[in-house]
Amino acid sequence: MSERKRQEPVAPDSFETAFQRLEEVVAALEKGGLTLEQSLALFEEGMKLARRCGQQLDAAELRMSELQRQLASQMELIPTDEQRER
Repeated sequence: MSERKRQEPVAPDSFETAFQRLEEVVAALEKGGLTLEQSLALFEEGMKLARRCGQQLDAAELRMSELQRQLASQMELIPTDEQRER
């Protein structure tokens, strides 16, 4: 396989896997000793991983907010002791 037909890294399925790979990419870039092309490829992979992790965190935050709203709504439907006494 030629240099130009390298396979793209497979995108990790889980946040934890993506974040672990991101840490590996950062460590490799910080260590140095890479060619310019290797550094650029790792930087590009790192940016994709960071974007993916950010999107997953945003989705988790949105889900948590929705669950909190649902719980608050349910709590309003359950009468408190004071409301029962009225």
